[in-house]
Amino acid sequence: MFVRTERLTLRRFTHGDAEAFAAYRSDPDVARYQSWDAPVPPDDAIRKVDEFATGDPEAPGWFQYAVDLDGVLIGDLGLNLDENLKQAELGFTLASEYQGQGYATEAVRGLLDHLFVERELHRVSAECDARNTASARLLERVGFQREGLRRSHTWFKGEWTDDLLFGLLRSDYLS
Repeated sequence: MFVRTERLTLRRFTHGDAEAFAAYRSDPDVARYQSWDAPVPPDDAIRKVDEFATGDPEAPGWFQYAVDLDGVLIGDLGLNLDENLKQAELGFTLASEYQGQGYATEAVRGLLDHLFVERELHRVSAECDARNTASARLLERVGFQREGLRRSHTWFKGEWTDDLLFGLLRSDYLS
């Protein structure tokens, strides 16, 4: 399964992605607001990438899309499809050296086009640490509406953090 944008391909992970995956997920700046700790050991990266490679993007639960730029893995998008197959939660990660060039925005828009136009999902939601202003701006740039703030809600990496909640309806995205 592929989603193509002007510069990127969103594709299934392959075993050969493990080294690049470990490299960008081992960057402390990339991991700062994410659920894992850096560095990511090579064996863990291999296990994760092999697990991602067997996922089903049409089934409920998390599916991880590899973000590919001319054959180079530069990040990933996670999609948690609800049991009802009509709504999902979105997450994204991009290697530091590719940030600030519009790749994350392009990848997220490409996936949203696929989800809302081809698969006709009703809603996609996302949340981020309130300190992660770059992610919040990206979500707003692609059309998400800020729906809430959960103050001191998540115990994360040794501290309480605020969560920003975002949502995007198919009807709003397509209008």
